[in-house]
Amino acid sequence: MKLNFSGLRALVTGAGRGIGRDTVKALHASGAKVVAVTLINSDLVSLSKECPGIEPVCVDLGDWEATEKALGGIGPVDLLVNNAGVALMQPFIESTKEIFDRSFNVNVRAVLQVSQMVAKGMINRGVAGSIVNVSSMVAYVTYPGLTTYCSTKGALTMLTKAMAMELGPHKIRVNSVNPTVVLTDMGKKITADPEFARKLKERHPLRKFAAVEDVVNSILFLLSDSSASTTGSGILVDSGFLAS
Repeated sequence: MKLNFSGLRALVTGAGRGIGRDTVKALHASGAKVVAVTLINSDLVSLSKECPGIEPVCVDLGDWEATEKALGGIGPVDLLVNNAGVALMQPFIESTKEIFDRSFNVNVRAVLQVSQMVAKGMINRGVAGSIVNVSSMVAYVTYPGLTTYCSTKGALTMLTKAMAMELGPHKIRVNSVNPTVVLTDMGKKITADPEFARKLKERHPLRKFAAVEDVVNSILFLLSDSSASTTGSGILVDSGFLAS
């Protein structure tokens, strides 16, 4: 499926590495103007070399005031990918306020804040738009040691639906992608135990984790007019895990 985003401006959070970085590269290659938002400036420097012309923004999305300052005047955006996230491992019985707050601030609150900014601009301009929230299959199933992370992704699923309901009359679609383990830096930490990773992979009917490209392709589909009647939904990129 050949997608063309020429003439559109996209904003991608968590753009420095993994899924976010490859999403920026794919959108840039498809003609979009891209605002790349991430926490680590060196990642933006290298990404800017790979994708000349992108607009880099370095900010901690877990900081409400800093995010408002960095993105409050971002200008017109047609496509938004809320990809930034943290997966901080702690079993339930050891969960701390610091981990809980950091996880919800980045994984849920920042999605609400950035989406509000972008959606207000879309509504004021009277244009249609598409928002994709990068969630996880753990919105639906639990995972050892990730109590808070699973909770944030469950919350993101309902936030996606609520946004879709309220923004639909303005022709703004909101969907999520919900992958299984993706072998990014974050995914490799979660599957650091080789025996656990082997057993987990065997629970997937396709006997594999997801590739970054698989997730990016689903994001691009949901951003595009090819999914014009899809909103409030989630695409499971889970190698069949939930079917098992």
